[in-house]
Amino acid sequence: MSERRHERLVSTFSIVGRDAQTGDLGIAVQSKFLAVGAVVPWVKAGVGAVATQAWANTSYGPRGLELMAKGISARDALEALTGADPQAEHRQAGMVDAQGGSATFTGASCFHWAGGLHGPDFAAQGNILVSEATVHALAETFQRTTGPLWQRLLAALGAGQAAGGDSRGMQSAALVVAREGGGYGGYNDRFIDLRVDDHTSPIEELGRLLEMHELYFFKPAPEDLLPLDAHLTAELQSLLARSGDYAGPTSGVYDQATYEALERYGARENLEERLAHDPAGKRLDRKVIEYMRQHSGS
Repeated sequence: MSERRHERLVSTFSIVGRDAQTGDLGIAVQSKFLAVGAVVPWVKAGVGAVATQAWANTSYGPRGLELMAKGISARDALEALTGADPQAEHRQAGMVDAQGGSATFTGASCFHWAGGLHGPDFAAQGNILVSEATVHALAETFQRTTGPLWQRLLAALGAGQAAGGDSRGMQSAALVVAREGGGYGGYNDRFIDLRVDDHTSPIEELGRLLEMHELYFFKPAPEDLLPLDAHLTAELQSLLARSGDYAGPTSGVYDQATYEALERYGARENLEERLAHDPAGKRLDRKVIEYMRQHSGS
């Protein structure tokens, strides 16, 4: 009798992807499994990404990345891993290398429905699914969606759930994107590393966390920089007065007192990356004003 009866299966669907323009690599995954982000996704900038699931062999992650770091393709690396694994028939994995090569594997003993699809820059796979429609939705949505990699991965994950998803339900989800020097302070490649460990709607919650991540850690886009005219400056002063950071008049003039009040507010609310207004005070990120409106109590 297989020892698998003593292990909890990672009933999961995942999408492994690469952005051909930026070289970003990432994975999005959802599962009826506690803290799936601690098991399935393995990503390294400039090397590749690995999702390991079903009766997951977590060594596929670091070993797969080691092989791809040596220049071995995703296909050959996955074949090497499964070929050396005596329990490969119980495993499922998807891999994408830094050149966009991809591969997916589903062992013959994985629980129905189980399977995967792959193509340039992506590998989609799942097990214990309602049907194969989930994997098709993952692949199709990733390929047709535009925008940055993390948004494409999350869109694919949502489409997979809408198509049926995991037959056992939902519990956890994760989104990981690696970019060289993309981590906090530029010291590692963890550009995005978000996990929902236990939630009734993990994909929706993952989307909320992604919005927060973008707010706190992304710099403003040029199109989001609004001119601080008298009307907007007066609103800013009013909002800063409501938060207790500004005690001056609502003059509509962006002066030193207004600047210092905004700096205090931004530091307290972790909005430093968004406070990229120019020294003359002529522009301010739209998302900062929206955040202040939402949290002002008005």
